[in-house]
Amino acid sequence: MERVDEGLAFMLKYENVAWYEDGKVRILDRRVYPTEVRFVTCDNHGQVAQAVADMVTQSAGPYTAAGMGMALAAHECRDSSSKEKIDYLNKAGHRLANARPTTANRMSLVVKGCLKVAKRAMESGEKLDEAIFNHTVNAMNNRYSRIGIVAKYLADMFPENGNVMTQCFGETIVGMMLKEAKNRNKNVKLFCPETRPYLQGARLTASVAYDQGFDVTVITDNMPAFTMKTKNIDVFTSAADSICLDGHIVNKVGTLQIAIAAKYFQVPYFVTGIPDKDYKNISQVKIEERDPNQVLECRGIKNTMDGVKGYYPSFDITPPSLISGVVTDKGILSPYDVNRYFETKVEDYY
Repeated sequence: MERVDEGLAFMLKYENVAWYEDGKVRILDRRVYPTEVRFVTCDNHGQVAQAVADMVTQSAGPYTAAGMGMALAAHECRDSSSKEKIDYLNKAGHRLANARPTTANRMSLVVKGCLKVAKRAMESGEKLDEAIFNHTVNAMNNRYSRIGIVAKYLADMFPENGNVMTQCFGETIVGMMLKEAKNRNKNVKLFCPETRPYLQGARLTASVAYDQGFDVTVITDNMPAFTMKTKNIDVFTSAADSICLDGHIVNKVGTLQIAIAAKYFQVPYFVTGIPDKDYKNISQVKIEERDPNQVLECRGIKNTMDGVKGYYPSFDITPPSLISGVVTDKGILSPYDVNRYFETKVEDYY
């Protein structure tokens, strides 16, 4: 297998996302990276699910963690009967898939793929944990390849010496779009809102960009509009946790306000990813609300007086009227015509 992570930043290397080995899953703790390089080691699949819920990894990281967690679950039930193994893996898959509600649909596809592999492995006599591990690595490689195609279409939208604003941490597309820009000698500069309260833009997106040799500037979450005006931003882009077929997208909270500013300043907004066939409209998406205390502090330091309340919706909804295009591996679609993506054969993404 030719690995697609060649030339990408440290945190996008496969072993540094989530990795199953010797009956454990190791996950890079993105809550403290890059000021500290620390891995969380999980001894059972429940700990993997908890790590996902606790934001040890996020963006596309949970997809890999879920697959590795399924390999670990297979290791846990290795001495059980065939029926007991399937029952155990089904329960483990449900727990892993539902670690965070907003992305449960995509995580369910990940664990379903692992369950199919497990059933085939049982029939052929292959070790379950090895089969699921190999499937997860291949799926990760396939995802990077598919996003690499998305990156080619997105890079078409970047000027030769352009200024690009991002939002939160789009995982694979961040690394792949910068890799593609470098291959084309496009000297783009990135402006990254910090993305409170976990600071994924400041700590993760900016780190990947810097790691891959790009000029990158971090701004606070209340600076995008002024930055668009004063720094001549050419393109705003983000990934999406959900792309509904009615053209609405769900992404890290703050995306909506940047999209509004982009519309005002006539900056095109391109969202990247694979549409969600099972989300016909936005009413089907559950917006996750996290612990409001996380808003009252930053990296463990409390910023408010006792008794002050917090509010933490983890995602917001951007309507199609604010989106210039949905960039997929089949080209750039109008947000009003996302259904077209499924008019031709769609390969299994997970």
